[in-house]
Formats: sequence, structure tokens, C-alpha cells
Amino acid sequence: MNSSDMKSVVGKPLNRVDGHAKVTGAARYSAEFPVAKLVHGVTIQSTIASGKIAQIDTRAAERVPGVLLVMTHLNAPKVSGEAGGDRKLPLLQDNQVRYSGQHIGVVVADTFEHAMQAAALVNIRYDEEQPALHLKEHLDQAYVPQGKIPRDQPPDSAHGSVEQGLATAAVKVEQTYTTPIENHNPMEPHATTAVWQGDRLLLYDATQGVFGAKKKVAAVLGMPPENVRIMSYFVGGGFGCKGSTWAHVVLTAMAARQVNRPVKLVLGRMQMFGPVGFRPETMQQVSLGATREGNLTALRHAGTSITSTFDEFIEPVAKTARMIYACPHIETSHRLVRLNVGTPTYMRAPGEASGSFALESAMDELAYALKIDPIELRLRNYAEFDPDKKLPWSSKSLRECYQQGAARFGWQKRNPTPRSMRDGNTLIGWGMATATYPTNRSPASAIAQIKADGTAVVRSGSQDIGTGTYTVMTQIAADALGLPAEQIQFELGDTNLPETPVSGGSQTAASVGSAVHLAGTEARSKLLQLALMDQASPLYGATAEDVIAQNGRFLLKNKAANAETYGAILSRHGLKTIEARADAKPGEEKDKYSMHSFGAQFVEVRVNPDSGEVRVSRWVGAFGVGRLLNAKTANSQLIGGIVYGIGMALMEHTVMDPNRGRVVNADLAEYHVPVNADVPSIDVIFVDEQDPHVNPIGVKGIGEIGITGSAAAIANAVYHATGQRVRDLPLTLDKLL
Repeated sequence: MNSSDMKSVVGKPLNRVDGHAKVTGAARYSAEFPVAKLVHGVTIQSTIASGKIAQIDTRAAERVPGVLLVMTHLNAPKVSGEAGGDRKLPLLQDNQVRYSGQHIGVVVADTFEHAMQAAALVNIRYDEEQPALHLKEHLDQAYVPQGKIPRDQPPDSAHGSVEQGLATAAVKVEQTYTTPIENHNPMEPHATTAVWQGDRLLLYDATQGVFGAKKKVAAVLGMPPENVRIMSYFVGGGFGCKGSTWAHVVLTAMAARQVNRPVKLVLGRMQMFGPVGFRPETMQQVSLGATREGNLTALRHAGTSITSTFDEFIEPVAKTARMIYACPHIETSHRLVRLNVGTPTYMRAPGEASGSFALESAMDELAYALKIDPIELRLRNYAEFDPDKKLPWSSKSLRECYQQGAARFGWQKRNPTPRSMRDGNTLIGWGMATATYPTNRSPASAIAQIKADGTAVVRSGSQDIGTGTYTVMTQIAADALGLPAEQIQFELGDTNLPETPVSGGSQTAASVGSAVHLAGTEARSKLLQLALMDQASPLYGATAEDVIAQNGRFLLKNKAANAETYGAILSRHGLKTIEARADAKPGEEKDKYSMHSFGAQFVEVRVNPDSGEVRVSRWVGAFGVGRLLNAKTANSQLIGGIVYGIGMALMEHTVMDPNRGRVVNADLAEYHVPVNADVPSIDVIFVDEQDPHVNPIGVKGIGEIGITGSAAAIANAVYHATGQRVRDLPLTLDKLL
């Protein structure tokens, strides 16, 4: 018996199982747990970008009613800010200021208002030094990263000779593209509540990775990991910034231990700019060479991005160039420049989003230079296997994405001449770009328990960052267990549950879903074996292949009258439950296949020739992303990624004071993101794709592919509309005037 014998709930547009809790306020986020004797923490941030704290006067702050602690480098306990994990954390261990906005103190008081008042009264005198703030001014200090880019790839790669390929090219495009610092702005800011229970620490934390947070906090505080518990039942968005454990989390725990009271610390919106990461500024040189017929002879993608002075984060912008097009000579490189900024971090499709803007813009420039349709150029360089890994694809439906997307969009009606399409005085532009994102998977575990009342509980310590994890895991469990979805309770968000990876890299569905599927299948199989060996069962003597699991019953395929419920089997054996645990991890498939999702983005823009205002008026995205777990949440994820791409292309830009390094648009009034009026109706096409190799449930992950190619498609459409090529994001109206 297997899941194909049952009527599948996987793929159906099931409403979110946690939806009612969210709209009624029953869903508790990390700052909302009632804790006895709770007090409030507020961080003090530096106002310079480089230097030392010469003097810090806390006397006025300490006199504010209700203040319990003003913790600075003068009285903070000694901890290890570099221990474990992927971030080096400034934790009040010295008087060094490394960037503007660095946490340099924590005030704890009986109320939030008292803590805020006291924090404002701390008087600080600095010995200020000249900060390094501008990428272009420090390119001579660019260096080869010490670490590897994600998934253990080296920062540089080469096959063939790009110089030879460029020398033989009939047509060349060699351009520089830039992207600015961009900031995550999830609805829920970072929030942590720390509760000490003797030598044990409980943290309610807004995190994309409860187990990563557990290990990092334990390492920094010098505690056994088993003495730290992280709980995170609901996360109000993350987009990457909540994937790492930042300084405020550990500082909250340190403060709670100092005052011997539970402490809650929530970052303000302005405090979300700097101390918890951002998408780093990049400068990317792309060189393409091609024959007159449009066959690539050379592809070079060289990326330089910024990192902090005290840590290293690589934005892998050139990773896509290694595998997306067939070319005999491909070279990629990554370089870093250290500046007095906070450490950058993952932001939705880190590397692929920024990198696809440059590469897909360059491909559009090449198409115009060759007078070849942009889709046709891509088809002439279609990679039938991964040119970097020299492996076949586990599955690839990019051709179908081009075809179906173009047909739905009406691409054949496009006049390729720039400024040729108008609606009255308004310029109309059509652009397209390729989308891709790797299929990732990490070890994950789950426990499935069937109960005598006909319900089941499935547990896995993952996170739901707003993407629908509760819902799709319920659907996977329902199929595996042979139970209706409404009889499944799925539990996550607690390090006391089986371990799972961070919810990042579009890997949760593949990783946790595989474990849930295997655990549910094993629990159902255990229960069936009880019946098959029981003379009192109507299924006695049958084989597993003869049996169907459906709605909490086992029945014979050819004799449906021979059936009994799960509850009856358990009761007859005196059992209240039966359970199974599964530990799922990648196998040899990752060495045999290259695994990616693919897609094609098509966009129409309307440009006012007098003001330069750009409006996105129509969008079609076609994607091959393996098996869909939920048609409704999948559609929402792809739409969300595309909207993120609209913001990246037209609006998002973190502006720094050029002298002090302070973010001057650190709020949602000045840091612009798309709102409803900026977003057209987005038509998402899911190309049917079956992939037997990627993982046991055939899913590829959809959280990030939607943003890839989006910014380039818009920039390409704007060029088609105006004849002006903008290579520096965001594409604001001043660049078109």
C-alpha cells in the first residue's frame, strides 16, 4: 500500500489550518506570550559608524522610576560573541563602535515607556574615526572571500577560457550593473522574550530557525545546548533577516539573567535597519560574447559586494551564471569590500535576485545587439545539462515555461523596436527574463502518532514564517496517514520537537515534508501490520498491497466490506496510540543530478514620457517547480516573490548619510515597498512537472524563485518602452529624465 492508493489531499487549495487563529488573534507571536513578572528591554544604539566609546554616563537613566538595569560594556557579563553559528556578534564586550546603529547598551525597566525614557537619557561621548562607507571608494581593497558561497561552492569558478571566447565573438556586451542596500521589512519586527528557569533558558524568539538559535545562544553563553529551549509558533515574516541569531537575542538573555526577571525586547522599526542584516550593495561586471547566430562563446560574471569590518557575508551574485546557459567558456568570481556597516545577510533569493538582474539585463542587451528575440536567444543557449556540475537535470521544464508564458502574455504581438508601442502618449514596454533557484534540502526529522480516537498528531520542530508550513505539512501527513486533513494536528516551532533546518533557501517543504511523509507512512504501516497479523481482523491474511487506507480505515481493494477503522485496531490491541519517527536526509541524488526550479517572467510597463514614472501594468510568470503541495499557498508564494521583485526594481533603496553611516530612510514612510496600487493582476502558470529524483515527495521549493528575474524583466521592459537602459537599481524616474 502507498499514498497513490488514496484520494490525495496534497495539491488541493486547502485553506490555511492556522488561518482562524491568525484572524481572531489567538495565534501568539514571540512578543505576545504572557509571562509572570515580565519586564521590558530597550537597546541603545551607536550614532557614529566608527570609533570608540570614550565615556558613557548612565546616572540619569538609572534614576528613572522602574529602571532595573542599564547594561553597557562596563558591566556586561563576559561571553563569546564569535562562538558557533554564522554571525559574529558585538555583545557589549568592548568599547569599539563598528557601525552606526550597533547595540551599545540595554536598558531594562518595569514598563516599556520607562525603558525608552531611560535609554534616551544615557549620555555617550565618542572618539570618532573616519568610517569607510562607500563601495566605489574602496574597490582597491576588494578581497577574495575566506569562506564559501552557499551549499559549499567556491567563490570563483571557471571552465574554458573566457578571454578566448570573447576574442572569437562576433558580438560582445560588457557592462556594469549595480544594486543598492535593501532592507527586509517583515510586518513583525525582531522580538525576543527571555525566561531563566534556574540554569535553563527559555526563549520565545521571532526566528526562521529555532534549532540554529538554540545552538548559537548556547555556544555564546557557554551553556549545554540541552539547557536552551527556543519556541516560535508563529513568525510574522522574515525574508532572511530572521534566519540568523543576532546580538539582541543574546543581549536579552544576558539582561534577564542580570535582573533575575523575564525580559521582553522588541526592536523598533528604525532598529531593523542595520543590526539585523540587509541585502548588501553589489557591483557586477557581466561580459557576454556570441556568434552572429546568437550562440554564446563566453560568459563572465564578476560580483563585488560589501560586508562588515568584523564579519564576512558573501552575496553569491554569480552563482546562477554557472549553470543557466550553455556556453563553452564560463567564468565567475566573488569579491568583498569591508565597510563600517552591520553584517549583511540573506534576503529573499540571496545572490540569485541581485545576480539575475545583471545577467538577464545583459542577455537582453545581447538580444538587441544581435536583433534576435530575447526568448529565441535564450533557447539557442538552452542548457541541456548543468554546465558547471556536468550533471543531468533532475527535471527541467524551462522550455515549457517560455512557451506557455509567452502564449499567455501574447509575446508574439510585441514590436521589438524601442519606443514603438504606445497607448496615447504613454510608452508601453514588454520585457522578459529567466527565473531559476536551486532545489535545496537538509536533514529533518518528524514523529507521527495515530490515536485511538481516529485522529493523529504529527510533530516536527520547524517554523511557519507565514508561508503556510502548518497547512502543507497537514496535507502531507493526511496523505501519508490515510486520514482527513481536519483530523490531523501538526505541531512545530519548539526545539523540544524533532530537529529540522532553518526555514530559508526554499527548503522547508522538501526537508520537513519528506520527514513528515516518511513518519506518517511508517506509522500507518505499523498499524496495518497489527491488523494483517490479527485473526480477529477482517484484513487478516491479506498483504499490504491488497489494502487501501482511506478516511481512517483500512479496506481491501477488491472487497471493501472487509474494512476496519484505525481506532478499532488500536482498541483491540489495548493501545491508545501508535507512532513512528523518521529521519530524512539527502542521499546520492545530489551527486547524480543538478536540481533546480525554473521559470520565465513576462512584464508590461507603462512609462509617462514627461515624468519618467513607471507603472507595472501586467505580469505573467510561468514556473516549473515540481509537485505542488497546496495550489492556493503556492500561488500566493509566487505572487509574493514577484511583488518583492517589483519593489527591488522600482523602489527599494536604503539611503545612508555619507558621513556618519546612519540610515536616513529607516521607516516605512521613506523606505518604499510596493502597495496594492503598485501591483497589477499577476498571472501565475504552474507548468506540470514530475521530478522523481529531488526528494521523496517531489517538491522543489517556491519561496524564492518568484523574485528571480523579476527586476531584470522590468528593466528590460523599461528599455523597450523608452530606449534607455538603466543598469543601476532602483529604476527611479530621475534615471529616465
